[in-house]
Amino acid sequence: MKRLQMAWMIVAMVAVAVMVAADGPTPPPDDVLTWAKANDGWQDLFAPDLSNAMMRKDGWAWEDGALVSKGRGDIWTRERYGDFALSLEFKTQPKCNSGVFIRCDSIRDWLNTAIEVQVLQNNEDYENPKWHCGGIFDCLAPASTPLKPVGEWNHYLIIAKGPDIWVYLNDTLVTHMNLDLWTEAGKNPDGTPNKFKYAYRDLKREGHIGLQFHGDPIAYRNLKIKPVK
Repeated sequence: MKRLQMAWMIVAMVAVAVMVAADGPTPPPDDVLTWAKANDGWQDLFAPDLSNAMMRKDGWAWEDGALVSKGRGDIWTRERYGDFALSLEFKTQPKCNSGVFIRCDSIRDWLNTAIEVQVLQNNEDYENPKWHCGGIFDCLAPASTPLKPVGEWNHYLIIAKGPDIWVYLNDTLVTHMNLDLWTEAGKNPDGTPNKFKYAYRDLKREGHIGLQFHGDPIAYRNLKIKPVK
């Protein structure tokens, strides 16, 4: 009986999520959004000398105030973060695939233990909307992709609080994810497959933050984080 009740609860949660998605992403509570957008409490994500970063030698470098990939892998914070607001800007090339990793438990197994907020310029080349910019890669498509033209700086505000993740792209709320709805490994709540061997509901809710090098030139700047105290 308890199993049946639990199954119906999950079905109801998914149904509610689908109905909400039809009207656009659910915004964060007012107090959370006010806190995330306030000017106080922000810290640099990476130090000027990158002493608090983990990466291959000369993998990333500061150039004119921007953190630029040098083609030698990803860059990660040494510190781990749980609930936070993350603000950053990114600039892409015409064909560019990158990502912002959050709450990564194991850098060796980043694919399965991190959540990736997709960074992508040429979205029209990817049929799967769950791979589009602003979405949670392979799990949840963004409601829209309000990217600026190639060569201009785009802004992300990413808020992580408990099971909830909100993504603002250029001041537009494009994604809200409730991790508790991802109950099966390799499967999204809408029944589509994903490539991950753990259910997102079961991932640790804290970890490293990383920026992805995926073979294409990418630059980030004004990387600021505000941890929940």
